[in-house]
Amino acid sequence: MLPLISGENVSLGLFDSPLLAASAFAAVLVLTPYRFRFFHGPLAVLALVGVSYALAFTLITLVGRHPGLAGHGFWAYVAVAWAMAWLSVEEMAALSPRSPLLRRLVSFAIPLSFGIWLLILWQVLVVGFAVPKVLLPAPADIWTRLLSSPSILWADFRQTFLKGVLVGYAIGCGSGFLVAILVDRVPFLRRGLLPIGNLVSALPIIGVAPIMVMWFGFDWPSKAAVVIIMTFFPMLVNTVTGLAAADRIQHDLMHTYAANYRQTLVKMRLPMAMPFIFNALKINSTLALIGAIVAEFFGTPIVGMGFRISTEVGRMNVDMVWASIAVAALAGSLFYGLVTLVERVVTFWHPSVRG
Repeated sequence: MLPLISGENVSLGLFDSPLLAASAFAAVLVLTPYRFRFFHGPLAVLALVGVSYALAFTLITLVGRHPGLAGHGFWAYVAVAWAMAWLSVEEMAALSPRSPLLRRLVSFAIPLSFGIWLLILWQVLVVGFAVPKVLLPAPADIWTRLLSSPSILWADFRQTFLKGVLVGYAIGCGSGFLVAILVDRVPFLRRGLLPIGNLVSALPIIGVAPIMVMWFGFDWPSKAAVVIIMTFFPMLVNTVTGLAAADRIQHDLMHTYAANYRQTLVKMRLPMAMPFIFNALKINSTLALIGAIVAEFFGTPIVGMGFRISTEVGRMNVDMVWASIAVAALAGSLFYGLVTLVERVVTFWHPSVRG
């Protein structure tokens, strides 16, 4: 039999039980549910999820007691658990509940389950192979750092996101939208301003950020200025493109109604441009966070996500670095999700939303 844990005088706990080995073998049989017509739907999802998570918890506990000593048998159990989790996601994706609420829950549970299993696999691989924490800490270590440093992480989040990102995002997107309206109204600006906009949008952030720090100081206004530069032109280009989305027949229809420019803009062109505008808003929601963090590498007070990442890397506190990255990723994902929810409310008529 393949060893679960390499080395001598190691207690395997539950893995000493032949019953557990038999259960794992039965799980392998369950991995082929398509051979059994009756094993489908919610019952299959519950069974696969329950057994796979129970096995994963047992494996994490076992390898945590003996880091770096995992044998071939242990990795065989990991493969069984991962395959069961994969099938559970497949079965979940095949569900088609009639209730809209249940459909939303299923659509939310699929990426959540897949993400949890990526964390489980990360934990098992890092601990099982005894990867040094300075190279890659385990998710459990990152979670411990998150719980032990809430005040530091909150101060960094407030400095970077609430001040630099949100202020720069609002000014950059708002000014880009207003200039796009002006460009649409004045034709020569389209031929003169847009090429310059494309040139400025191609400027590297590592070249712009030090200049903004020199102009606006070391505090959050210089980071907001970088965010404005990064978000202005995506909004400008997308809005101009969206305003030109209406075809000739729609313009002729508004002309038959004797609509002037303002009425045509408000009643037809802006609603049709909303998918383009929200596309820019979603792109800028991630660009703004990246720009603010990178700008903090070139000068900032002793607070901020970028400052924390750069300084803690120098101190070899990699778990703190990953904790800051986790906060930034969570904030960026929630910000993107919020913009997406607003988009669904505003553009409910669009085929991409109705479909």
